[in-house]
Amino acid sequence: MNEPDDRRRAAIGRLLRPRSVAIVGASPTPGSLGGAVLGNLERFGFKGDIHLVNPSRSEINGRPCVATTRDLPHGVDAVVLAIPQKGVIDALKGCAERGVGGAIVFSAGFAEAGPEGVARQAELAALARESGMAIEGPNCLGLVNYIDGVAMTFGVALPFPPAGGKGVAIISQSGAMATVVRAALHARDIGLSVTVSTGNEAVDGVEDFLDALVDDPSSAVIAMVVEQFRKPAQFLRLARRARAMNKQIFLMHPGRGQAARQSAATHTGAIAGDWDLMRARVEGEGVCVVESLEELIDLSEIALRSPRMPSGGVAMITDSGAFKAMTLDTCELLGLATPPLSPASAEVIGAIAPGLILPTNPLDLTAQALVDPDLYRKTLRPLIDDPAFGSIVFGVIFSSPLIAHRKNKPIIDALREFKPEKPVYLAMLGDEAEVPADLIADFRALGVPFFRSPERLMRALARLDHWASRPRLPIDFDRPAPRERLPSGTIPEYRAKALLSHFGLRAPAGGMAKSLEEARDVAARVGYPVALKAQSPDLSHKSDAGGVILGLVSEAALHDGWTRLHGNVALALPDLVLDGVLVETMSPRGVELIIGAKNDPDWGPVLVVGLGGVFAEALKDARIVPVGLPAAAIASEIGKLKGAALLKGFRGDRPRDIAAAAELAACVGRFILAHPEVAEIDINPVLVLPEGEGALALDALIHVA
Repeated sequence: MNEPDDRRRAAIGRLLRPRSVAIVGASPTPGSLGGAVLGNLERFGFKGDIHLVNPSRSEINGRPCVATTRDLPHGVDAVVLAIPQKGVIDALKGCAERGVGGAIVFSAGFAEAGPEGVARQAELAALARESGMAIEGPNCLGLVNYIDGVAMTFGVALPFPPAGGKGVAIISQSGAMATVVRAALHARDIGLSVTVSTGNEAVDGVEDFLDALVDDPSSAVIAMVVEQFRKPAQFLRLARRARAMNKQIFLMHPGRGQAARQSAATHTGAIAGDWDLMRARVEGEGVCVVESLEELIDLSEIALRSPRMPSGGVAMITDSGAFKAMTLDTCELLGLATPPLSPASAEVIGAIAPGLILPTNPLDLTAQALVDPDLYRKTLRPLIDDPAFGSIVFGVIFSSPLIAHRKNKPIIDALREFKPEKPVYLAMLGDEAEVPADLIADFRALGVPFFRSPERLMRALARLDHWASRPRLPIDFDRPAPRERLPSGTIPEYRAKALLSHFGLRAPAGGMAKSLEEARDVAARVGYPVALKAQSPDLSHKSDAGGVILGLVSEAALHDGWTRLHGNVALALPDLVLDGVLVETMSPRGVELIIGAKNDPDWGPVLVVGLGGVFAEALKDARIVPVGLPAAAIASEIGKLKGAALLKGFRGDRPRDIAAAAELAACVGRFILAHPEVAEIDINPVLVLPEGEGALALDALIHVA
């Protein structure tokens, strides 16, 4: 689907911010869908015109009714269809005739209901596109605009405009999930700007509503639940636009465990599954992908409430030695950095209660904090000033409301006095223990999120820390102009290496041979020992057919290897005609990587970098990153591999040339950007030589769609 044009954008704008609303299926019956929508609009004090449509009634609660949508005044902005599926198409035809801006279709029975439903949804979509109407749904829960007081949903909605006019916008295909996130944020006193449930997305999807909300100043944070992106390229462009505006998008995208699409040609396709590929692309544009509803809720609060997003190490202040140990275990498990105090901070804190409070991180104030609650205040100032920390967490025991007040009042007073620019968080120890509401309100008013679970807070901070370390494409990044298109099919090793060499790929010295005499000439030129590799576009996996002979140390061995190779291939694939045999000098043993690229038809290109052999695919030791990153960023990703120690001088071995391997990966990225017709590239293995000596592509394969 194409991105919306200006006409459709205007229609979605009318739907989100209507000045007039019509309810088709309006009813005074308690519990009815139409009655619920009317109740919500009245509860929100909707200031625009409300029109009711019900063929059986002339009025409802003193409001006049018309019989059909064709009886509506011209130019109603939004129409809510709270009627059974069988009446939807005719009602929409009336809307089109009356110049309606957009419609919300609650009813199910469309694409989710089999072939007949698919046909009905196609008819609905064609009607909407022809008329220019925006459509939310079908099979959706509706929307609520808290800023303008518009509640067009059959769920009970309460007015909750965000403080200061800035809140969280929720865009979800699932109405149930939108409701869950909305209720959780409201319970935390987080106001929303808009919540939208897109349902089946017959016409307008999450991308189209995001397009309308990215520029909305009241939507400071955008939380999304998306099961399927129908317009990935549009989403990536919008994400980049949001990043340029410093507007944060959090995304929950179920489906990680689904079987990934496989490629018959290369290992890369097996490694870069759909979900991981999607994640690399969207995080390359600044989107934070979460892995649970709890993370979506927690991070939305942190982003909206905190003075800035946390970055760097976490300092923790607690009053329990056991919790200190538990925290260190949890942070190590999550990969959340808890650096030591700087010498200056250690000196100040060590002097506060010598011999009682040790200047460590986490900082244990011991039971002395109950005797002298001002210790919280005294230790906060040096941690705020310590450049080692990007955020501060208070992990405080809440054993009773009285104790909670005694401990936390000095913290609140200190925060009011110091006004820290660093994010500060409060995580209570006590789970469901009673907490005075005024304390929570005071912390939140100071921009301090309150968590009942320290582990949940640490998981949220770890997610943000991992996300912040993910590589980003430049905001002004764009694909280069494509080069001459390559022919479809598999490009074998010798041609693949030649093509990639123009972009900077290095391979062992060698050449093609169509005869034993030519093979001897190449071997004499490059020097023994040599390897022989059969070459054909129909022979993707040469070793399986016996088409690779290694370690030939002399002319006699070359003769024997040549004979064996051709005999093996003829036995395995009698009808195969070889292009020839690639003769290359043998390379030394060393650490091997797999470097590949995949051009997904929806999400575009990504790079895959992993340890060679069984590590990348069987052990999932691979990093998937967006194409277009500089070599330095790719080198950083290589350093995050589980087996990266093998590249850094493991057991006395010389460190490997990670920079050269990263440059080789960047060259693969440049190639696939210049050739968008390429489906996959597989450079496997890549031999990473000692530092300063480079990296060599020992094999290469290109598959063109």
